[in-house]
Amino acid sequence: MASVVRVGRERPGIAVVTLARPDSLNALDAGLMAELYDRFGELGRDPDVRAVILTGEGRAFSAGLDVRDFGGPVPSPDEGPEALLGFQRYMSGIIAVVRELPQPVIAAVNGAAVGGGMALACASDIRIATPSAKFGAGAIRIGLSGCEMGLSYHLPRLVGMNAAADWMLTGRLVGADEAHARGLVGPLVEPEELIGAAVETAASIIANAPFGVRMTKRVMWANADEDDLRAALDREDRAQVMAAGTVDAAEARAAFLERRPPRYLDR
Repeated sequence: MASVVRVGRERPGIAVVTLARPDSLNALDAGLMAELYDRFGELGRDPDVRAVILTGEGRAFSAGLDVRDFGGPVPSPDEGPEALLGFQRYMSGIIAVVRELPQPVIAAVNGAAVGGGMALACASDIRIATPSAKFGAGAIRIGLSGCEMGLSYHLPRLVGMNAAADWMLTGRLVGADEAHARGLVGPLVEPEELIGAAVETAASIIANAPFGVRMTKRVMWANADEDDLRAALDREDRAQVMAAGTVDAAEARAAFLERRPPRYLDR
């Protein structure tokens, strides 16, 4: 059986994860979900991978849950809330996996990103999109809550509560221009330039010391949830003290003074 999640290497240190069910708009079915868990688990343990790009094959990023044919057991309401909750937690768990990946994740959104697809994009650290990209919290359009797979957590932080409420309550499709204006995605790029733009962003990230990048992602997201300034400052201070003692920090200082590229060892 052909893989529905491909992992390639555009450059050393940069992995490209491609959702590969183009005939189904890369909808999330049992096989794709299982492979996503496996591939992200492998990448998170790979010290040679410094950044991850997530994209879709064909004309969509991901249309969300495959409601026509999930390809595995989907509990019915008759099976009770425990079975339904177990399935929902399995689907939403992949969002935590993406957020907790030690490497920065760049979503290269090449088309529609709806429901779980939008959630995957929002869980990424950086989003780059084409003019044809569209975003939608689709569950509310099929009688469910618009709050799923971390959307009610990420969207207000990314676009503000007013826009998040509009998008989740209406379920309308949001075009790339509006998504860009609201800050959900960075500058829009043409389809043929999308992966190249994501790779260049990833390359800029991995030009920095590995420990510094990992700590930046960890502290940035932790402080996004922090209500206390002193606690946020303390978290930053501890990260800086740990980073300052690394071999790579000494190498970065030496390279700066000697006007040469640094040679990092992740130590």
